Amino acid sequence: MKNLVKSVLTLSISSALAISAAQAATYKIIDKGAADKFKFTYAQQENNLGQMAVSGTDSYNFPLQFQYFDEADFDAIVLAAGRNHELVNGINDIEDEEALRAGNPTANDLFWAVYYIRDVRSSSIYYQKYGDIVAMTNFGDESTEFTVYDQKFEGTDTYTRSTVDYINGINDQGWVYGNGSAPFLPVKFTPSGGDEVTLWLSEFTTRGFLTVDRGETIVPIMPPEATYGGESAVLDINENGVAVGYASTSIVEEIKEVIEDETGGCRDPKVLEDLPFEACVQLRANGMYNNEAFKWIIDENGVISTEALGFLVTPNVDDKRQHVSVAQAVNNHGVVVGYATGWWDETETEPSRNERSSTYAVVFKDGEVKDFTEDHSKHFRSRAYDINDKGIAVGHAETVSNGSVRKKFYYVDTNAENPQMVLPTDFFVGSSSSARAINEHGIIVGQGEVETHNDNSSPRRTHGFMYDINTDTFTDLNDLLPCDSKYTVIEVRDINENNEISGTAVLKVERRDAKGQIMKDADGKALTEDVVRAIKMSPLGSGEPEDCSEVVDKVERKGASLGLFSLSILTLFGFTRRFKLKK
Repeated sequence: MKNLVKSVLTLSISSALAISAAQAATYKIIDKGAADKFKFTYAQQENNLGQMAVSGTDSYNFPLQFQYFDEADFDAIVLAAGRNHELVNGINDIEDEEALRAGNPTANDLFWAVYYIRDVRSSSIYYQKYGDIVAMTNFGDESTEFTVYDQKFEGTDTYTRSTVDYINGINDQGWVYGNGSAPFLPVKFTPSGGDEVTLWLSEFTTRGFLTVDRGETIVPIMPPEATYGGESAVLDINENGVAVGYASTSIVEEIKEVIEDETGGCRDPKVLEDLPFEACVQLRANGMYNNEAFKWIIDENGVISTEALGFLVTPNVDDKRQHVSVAQAVNNHGVVVGYATGWWDETETEPSRNERSSTYAVVFKDGEVKDFTEDHSKHFRSRAYDINDKGIAVGHAETVSNGSVRKKFYYVDTNAENPQMVLPTDFFVGSSSSARAINEHGIIVGQGEVETHNDNSSPRRTHGFMYDINTDTFTDLNDLLPCDSKYTVIEVRDINENNEISGTAVLKVERRDAKGQIMKDADGKALTEDVVRAIKMSPLGSGEPEDCSEVVDKVERKGASLGLFSLSILTLFGFTRRFKLKK
């Protein structure tokens, strides 16, 4: 149901948080984070048994392979630290250059070395890759990591941390599913007339998975088109073992032509003298495949049957661009929702080779792919993220609001002959919002912007919300917490039938360095910082009214900072980078 890579956690946590007056404390927060290993954790889906899928990133003690650095790399790390250390709160210039060059850096210097591969050399195939997004499950008090496709460095007991593992959900049977990338491993290569070099290569960009035993066994979901690795993802599984997602069915023609070209492409003998074929293909992996929505019937041993769900439109035969359809969610009656490429002109029946296109929320039902959007000039770039057993789907659509393009959450009855999106009132007219889940009680959850300033200058903070279809009631979830809560809920991904909500919140904690140790100031006092943490919101009942009329600053800035490097990590989840370090 949920895809971590589409998170919208834009926030400006330096602002004071205003709490509305006289609200009952009707929910409590249960922290599901793994603070001892990861700085940031994010909630995904929670089943009706209270079992939860959690994602984590920014691990401590990242396994940097210093033996692959040369003196020029160390010089560049020292230079970057010298130029930028005053911009990063609590981080200093290089402390022990000799130890750094020997591969035994201090925590401060490890920060700069990791920054070097994460930001400065991230696009180069000649450097170790930083993925470091992990899948975790929470079956009680602790969130436990499991390995999807990562591997250990040869001859060591250390995983590469180069993979991006998206855990997308967990059903009531405890089946966990998602998609993950292959690790980037070092490969030796000697170019013509040159010295031996190390390339960091990966077998595939993303592949779906299922595990029925808490990660002990990983069942891969292979795509129909697996040339050069292919792509697939499992985005939802219902209680009948029906899984949905997407898989590659063909290679985008424009990219295929470049790869197969023998005069300048990856098949060119002159190119192959200086770059192995696999590396040349890897450089063109982004957007390589036409991905189609798929449905799989699955048991605990793997896939039993496979069905392609089709596309919304049929392109011109000369249209060589990438076209997609994605199945995001399936209910227990087998009705599937998601999104697909469609024409900007919804009446188009004979598209040109360059027909203007976008993506639109769709329902896959009775062998057809049906668009929710009647007027593509009014609602566009839409998504459907979830559907309940009553056939009510939720998501967001972009529309013009107050003269600016904004996302607005919606719900739609897929049972209708001509489904119409309903866009309720959210935080305010100019707020962007997205609905991520709906339960059988008609309760929708998601997140939306709560600040009104111009978001061209800085990102707006988001809060999680709850909307009741039955009463047309919209509620900021932070208004349902105690006035003294240390958490601010900024994103929500799911709500189960017990009205338990899984989300992500900001809170202040003691700051840890790159090796996971508590950082202290000159007086020995622990520094603090703001982090995001996977949380569960558990209902308390009616609650007792509390007077929360005063403005409470939940996010004091004194001695606290996410740090530039941490902010760069959060861009993987939709955070907006506000500035960059000098390279």
